[in-house]
Amino acid sequence: MTSERAPRYRLGRASRIAGLALLAASFAVPASAGDKLQYFTWSGYELPEFNQSFLAQHPDSVEFTMFGDDDDAFTKVKAGFRPDIAHPCYDKVARWNKEGLLQPIDTKRIKNWDSIFPVLKNLPDLQAGDGKVWMVPWDWGNTSILYRTDLVSNPEPSWNLLWDKHYAGRLATIDAVHDTPVVAALLAGVNPFDMTPEEMDKVAEKLREQRPLLSAYTTDMTSIEQSLASGALVAAMTWNASATTLKKQGVPVEFMKPKEGMLTWSCGYVLLKDAKNVDLAYDFINSRLEAESGKYLIENYGYGSSTSTAFATVPKEELDKLQLPADPDAMLKTTVFTAPMKQNDDLAKMFERVKAGG
Repeated sequence: MTSERAPRYRLGRASRIAGLALLAASFAVPASAGDKLQYFTWSGYELPEFNQSFLAQHPDSVEFTMFGDDDDAFTKVKAGFRPDIAHPCYDKVARWNKEGLLQPIDTKRIKNWDSIFPVLKNLPDLQAGDGKVWMVPWDWGNTSILYRTDLVSNPEPSWNLLWDKHYAGRLATIDAVHDTPVVAALLAGVNPFDMTPEEMDKVAEKLREQRPLLSAYTTDMTSIEQSLASGALVAAMTWNASATTLKKQGVPVEFMKPKEGMLTWSCGYVLLKDAKNVDLAYDFINSRLEAESGKYLIENYGYGSSTSTAFATVPKEELDKLQLPADPDAMLKTTVFTAPMKQNDDLAKMFERVKAGG
């Protein structure tokens, strides 16, 4: 997810909370440029609805820089870009930590920590010891096939739809190593997260089968949604948000439950080792973990919040409409959780070769 994750995320909606900002300005002093929190994230996560109490307390105190996907974010930070906090996904955290890029987050300073679902806050590789963690989980969701129900008639519930020659040129998939190659591995009968060189060859062959059938490898969900709406695409690998968006527009689409399993991911906040605004970072994370923030994420993007308090604010009928269980543990019983990939770098190189025609 080479453009926007319009998130694992919706592309820059122009929402504002001007009234709240004006009220806050009456009792708070705007920060100077050097005092602003530097937040590195996916496009669509800069929205003020996600951190209203932070903006009330610290008006004009955060600057956003966007990345295209997890690998893009890692490469930029490793090369010397130093935000205060970043928003990678769980499967990449060990990689960031191995490079010495992170400092532990003290859960005693996270006000809503106890409301985070245990299945998320107890993920391997997150624990830093002594009540500290390397990432505070914030969002989770699914990757699957979004297809036009009027253009694809009764498809088998399988990832094989994205390999169907009947729809050649009208299919698209996500340009990220933790998405399309993972699915290719599932179809090849290979463990996506730990494979031998011979197994990687099988995955490469599966990807080569798919390449000529595709209209695009992309992480620009806005263009994917437009192409599905127009009928230029009949099916594409997407995240929950695209299904939510197109259904609200009245486009006849369905978010598939493949028999091989949807992919489930979780992302969150990490504190960079050289962060200059640590106190602001904690205030920002606490604001984003408030129930209203999670409610906005659920209802507008169709993603799951990491907190039970956010889910408690959303009516069950709305969750059912979004195909979103109120507990990620229930989802994980029937999906494939995106975990750290032992051969990530080799798999990424192989994926690039395949995309280039190799």
